[in-house]
Amino acid sequence: QVQLVESGGGLVQAGGSLRLSCAASGRRISINTMGWYRQAPGKQRELVAQINSGGGTNYADSVKGRFTISRDTIRNTVYLQMNSLKPEDTAVYYCNFLVPTTPYWGQGTQVTVSS
Repeated sequence: QVQLVESGGGLVQAGGSLRLSCAASGRRISINTMGWYRQAPGKQRELVAQINSGGGTNYADSVKGRFTISRDTIRNTVYLQMNSLKPEDTAVYYCNFLVPTTPYWGQGTQVTVSS
């Protein structure tokens, strides 16, 4: 059983920064793609950023140039550095790992950006 534990959410003013982390428990797990999704009230969950096992990344257009995803393979951890935050970035952020093809989700962490 793989468990994902997120941290790093919170309240920040517009233009500020936050860094999210998500670590997977379990030894010798083969993680394929790591990603971050978000869900705002009344909206569907959407992909924010992904990073594959080769280090290739994919970003939603709305966050390109502001957010950076990275991974620490040894620690089974993925990070999301969020800069120049906007009120429209307010949402619950979820990490998602494919291990190696089974999806696992974190519990979600709230990010609130005030104007």
